[in-house]
Amino acid sequence: MIDLRLLRDEPDRIRDSQRKRGESTSVVDDLLSADERRRAAVQSFEAVRAEQKSLGKQVAQAKGDERAALLTRTKELSGEVKAAEAAVTEAEAVLRRAQFAVPNLVEDGVPEGGEDDFVVLREVGTIPDIEKPRDHLEIGEALGAIDTERGAKVSGSRFYYLTGVGALLQLGLLQMAIAQAVEHGFTPSITPVLVKPESMEGTGFLGAHASEIYRLEADDLYLVGTSEVALAAYHSNEIIDLEQPARFAGWSSCFRREAGSHGRDVRGILRVHQFDKVEMFSFCRPEEALAEHRKLLAMEEEMLAKVEIPYRVIDVAAGDLGSSAARKYDCEAWVPSQQRYREVTSTSNCTTFQARRLNIRYRDADGRPQTAATLNGTLATTRWLIPILENHQQPDGSVRVPKALQPYLGGRDVLEPRR
Repeated sequence: MIDLRLLRDEPDRIRDSQRKRGESTSVVDDLLSADERRRAAVQSFEAVRAEQKSLGKQVAQAKGDERAALLTRTKELSGEVKAAEAAVTEAEAVLRRAQFAVPNLVEDGVPEGGEDDFVVLREVGTIPDIEKPRDHLEIGEALGAIDTERGAKVSGSRFYYLTGVGALLQLGLLQMAIAQAVEHGFTPSITPVLVKPESMEGTGFLGAHASEIYRLEADDLYLVGTSEVALAAYHSNEIIDLEQPARFAGWSSCFRREAGSHGRDVRGILRVHQFDKVEMFSFCRPEEALAEHRKLLAMEEEMLAKVEIPYRVIDVAAGDLGSSAARKYDCEAWVPSQQRYREVTSTSNCTTFQARRLNIRYRDADGRPQTAATLNGTLATTRWLIPILENHQQPDGSVRVPKALQPYLGGRDVLEPRR
């Protein structure tokens, strides 16, 4: 949610941010108008309420005709106060809707444009020379690790089973992610996967991405597409201690409808309805957010180095940012069967946008409550199995296990295909 003081002082900054996103600037004007109407409504309410209080004191001292006239006016004011209060309530509702329609202010230096206008910051690792690479599903089926056929039989398309070494590989990967997060001072967390509407709305997922979300209508609850939602809402309506950033690593199953992706990446486990993920989440003071963002990106790269896969880091263009993000960096792993990089992590600086919606604050040096900043980043997810299996495939059908993962797979260094 946009800071209304910034809106009033620098509306052109927000309009410029909208243009960078490729979105309409009219929502900024709508928000300015709604803010003015609310302030006018509050002013009118306060004026009639003050008169009402003043008359109450006068009535106590008046007599005769003067008292009767004051009582008549007091009755009139009672109706005016109720009407003015209702006008404030309505104006606040309009203002809230207008605020929710404006995405976060894009950080200076973010590339302009859409999905294809990202900037490559660096490429890391050596792309393996694999003659006729098999894709992850062929490899996974040979290993007895991935079963999409039975997943579809039981649950429908884009569901799957991870079995045998596939299950062990995912569990090992996520455990390694949690271990790394704990090393860096993060609090490990297993989060709820069902959340209330205010939690989903507060993190910005009920806007442009609402069609991606599963909703349980009977209970008015949502299935999360990332533990970011539950982690962000953990401190909602609280004033928290931010002498140091508060950092969490959430492990959860995640659910996405993949609406609008029909026919795209239907093979294997790249684009599925359910997966597991370890998500980093930080609460910090706004002035610390840029450094915290770099820290989360460095941790993602540390994990990618451990699984020994080539990747690149991109600075995502403004038009491809989610509504809550001021800036986002993606790490994309090399996928040999596709001869291209595919996203495996992202980390976003959401500045004070989510915390303002969720009312998460801290006290500054003078003891005054201030809005916190929030950031998130993927540390490992089911999708990582794709580049791990494909980049480490061997000519005989086996798969080499990265050294850092071997302790989590009983010490084995090679996964052998079933005979």
